[in-house]
Amino acid sequence: MQNYFALFQLPQQFELDVTLLDAQYRKLQAEVHPDKFVNASPAERMQSMQMATYVNEAYQALKQPTSRARYLLQLQGIATDEENNTAMPGDFLMAQMEWREAMDDARVGKDIAALDALLKEMRAQAKALQQQVANEIVAAPVQAALTVRKLRFIDKVSEDVNQLIAQLEE
Repeated sequence: MQNYFALFQLPQQFELDVTLLDAQYRKLQAEVHPDKFVNASPAERMQSMQMATYVNEAYQALKQPTSRARYLLQLQGIATDEENNTAMPGDFLMAQMEWREAMDDARVGKDIAALDALLKEMRAQAKALQQQVANEIVAAPVQAALTVRKLRFIDKVSEDVNQLIAQLEE
């Protein structure tokens, strides 16, 4: 199989035209969707299903900045080891603790506005890290692995905050 960027005919880089990615994804899915192969041979149907799965996997990897950065590092032979390596600089650990405390305070106070503000702060931090990782992937890919781990953490806390907001809105 070709790499995900080649599959979607996009340049192999962190900065990506997501609108073009979406268009290429829809075009490829229309070409390989298993419904188009209902009357085909079993081998062709199997190939269609495998290709549709591959296209979905590629799209998911490139659509999100964190997974896109992870994939670009993988192409360079660098693993981010997010599950096994949780070491972070002290200032980032402090920020993590402050975000978790703010989340707990908002949960107790049922303060959705505070959670929205927390999300906004984390999005700003993620945006800065995305710009950093875009440069690091080219100039310092080993350092970029640490930045990807930070982005993954922000993604996880953001998901937790969104779930808490949904719970409080019920």
